[in-house]
Amino acid sequence: MSTARPTVVHGIGVSPGRAVAPCVLLPEPVGEPPSGRRLAPGDDHAAAAEQISRAALRVQSMLEEAADRAQGESEELLRATATIAADPSLVADAEHRVLADHLVPERAVWEAAEAVSAQFEALGGYFAERTRDIADVRDRLVAELTGRPAPGVPEHAEPFVLVAPDLAPALTATLDPARVVGIVTGAGGPTSHTAILARALGIPAVVAARGITEQLAEGDLVLVDGSHGTATVHPDEAQVAATRAASAQARTFDGEGRTADGHRVELLANVGDPRDAAVAAAAGAEGVGLLRTEFGFLDRDEAPSVAEQVAAYRQVLAAFPGRKVVIRTLDAGADKPMPFLTSDTEANPALGVRGLRTAQDHPEVLEDQLTAIAEAAAAESSRVWVMAPMVATVDESEDFVARCARHGLDVAGVMVEVPSAALLAGRILASAKFASIGTNDLTQYTMAADRLLGAVAELSDTWQPAVLQLVAATCAGGAQQDRPVGVCGEAAASPALAVVLVGLGVTSLSMTPRALADVAAVLGAVTVDDCRRAAQLALSAPTAAAARDRVRSALPVLDELGL
Repeated sequence: MSTARPTVVHGIGVSPGRAVAPCVLLPEPVGEPPSGRRLAPGDDHAAAAEQISRAALRVQSMLEEAADRAQGESEELLRATATIAADPSLVADAEHRVLADHLVPERAVWEAAEAVSAQFEALGGYFAERTRDIADVRDRLVAELTGRPAPGVPEHAEPFVLVAPDLAPALTATLDPARVVGIVTGAGGPTSHTAILARALGIPAVVAARGITEQLAEGDLVLVDGSHGTATVHPDEAQVAATRAASAQARTFDGEGRTADGHRVELLANVGDPRDAAVAAAAGAEGVGLLRTEFGFLDRDEAPSVAEQVAAYRQVLAAFPGRKVVIRTLDAGADKPMPFLTSDTEANPALGVRGLRTAQDHPEVLEDQLTAIAEAAAAESSRVWVMAPMVATVDESEDFVARCARHGLDVAGVMVEVPSAALLAGRILASAKFASIGTNDLTQYTMAADRLLGAVAELSDTWQPAVLQLVAATCAGGAQQDRPVGVCGEAAASPALAVVLVGLGVTSLSMTPRALADVAAVLGAVTVDDCRRAAQLALSAPTAAAARDRVRSALPVLDELGL
C-alpha cells in the first residue's frame, strides 16, 4: 500500500458502484502527421492512394468484428463507426489529396477527416456529435497506414481502472468488464454515449473529473466511486478494504420490485435489439419498459417490411410470455438519422422533425409499424403496450391513441421527453393510457444543454431540481387521471435516484439489465415514506449537487451496499 496521502478528484458519477485497482492510462492519441508531407518524386501515386481504401476496409472489418461480439447499444455504436470508416466521401477525398496534391496517405486522411468534421460541425445537432467518431476513425486509419497499434486499451495482466482525458464511444463499447473494473475521464457528460455504455456494461464510472490525468501516474491505486462521482488516488487501507468487501457482494433480482413495506415498483428492462431480450429475462426483469425499434430501421435506404418487423418483435415478446412489453414506435431524427424519413439539412435536428413528428410527412411508416406490432402481439402472449416518442401536445397524443386503436392496440401511451408534455401531463393522460419519462431528453430540453457535450455536463444531470419538478408534474398528471407513469431513461438505473423517482410517484423503472439487482436491493431496504421524504429533499435543493448529497445523506443504505 502506498504511503502517499489519498487525493480525491471530483467529477460526475455516471455508472454506480465502486471499484479499486491500479490505473492504466490510455495511450496518447495518434499524433497528427507533419503538415504538407508529400510523396517523393517517382513514387507511385495510384498505389499510395489505394493504400487508403485498403486501410479503410481493414478498419471497417475490425470494427464490424468487434460489433459481432457486442450487443445492444455497444453493437449499434460500433456498426455506426464502421460505417464512417467505409464512408466513400471520406476515402475519396483522401485519395484525391494523394493524387492531386501528392500528400502521403496518412496526411491525406488527416486533412480529409478535418474537412468532413468541419462540415458536420456546421450542420450542428446529431452531425456535430459524430465528430468524435470521425476523429476515432481517422486515428485508426492513420495507425493502420503507419504500422502503429490501433487506438485502444492496453493489455494488462490484472484488472485495472482505465483513466483517460476522454473516451471515444466506439472504444468504450469494446471494453471487457472483467479487465476494466472502473473508468475515470477528464471530460464527458452524464448522458453521453460513453456514460450510457459504461452503465450497460456495469462498470463504475466517473466523468468530468477535470485534471485527473495530472493527479496520478501509471500503476497508482485508484478508487472509483461512480455513485458519489469521485476518484480517490492512493486510497488508504480502510477505503480499499471496504470497497473490495462491497464489490464482493453478489446481488440478484428475484423478479418482483418492491419497497421494504411492500409498495410495488415494476422493475423492467430497456431493450435495444431482439438479442438483448434473453439477457433481460435472465436478469429477472419483470418485463420490458422500453423496446427501442430503431434497430430494424438504421443503416437502411428504406423501411423494413411489415413481415421483417413482425419477426423481430415476436423474438422479444417470446422472451416475456404473459408479461408487459412496452414498444416505442420509431424515434427517427436527431442522433438517429434515416434518409427515407429525415432531412440532413436541418440546422438543429434535436429540435426538428424527429420521433412522432416524422409521421406527418410519412404516415405509412408509422401505419406499417403499428400493423406489425399488432400482428406480433396477436401471435404471442405478452401484454403489449405501445408508446410514441417526442409527444409535445394534447393533439399529438390524441391522434396517436386513435391510430393505435384502429389497429386494435388499446394500451397506447406517450413518452414524456419535452417539458410541454410534462406540464400538460394531466390533459395528455386523459387520452393516453400511460406515460413513460425519457430522462435523458427531458434533461437536455429542460436545461438547454446538449447531453453529449462535456462543456455543459453539470447541466446535463437529471438531479437538476427543475428536471425533478417536471417529473413530479408528470406524476401529478398521472395521479389526476389514474394512469401509471414510468421512467425509462438512464436515471432509472441510479439506485439513489430510483428512490427519489418512486417518491415522486413513478410506478415503474426501466433500465439496463445489469442495474436491476442494485436498484431492487436499495428499494427493498427503504419504505415508500422514505422514498417520499427523499423526493422532497431533492425537490427543495437549490442545485443538482445539493439534491444528490441531501438524498445520499438521508439514505445510509447506499453506502452500506456500496452504491
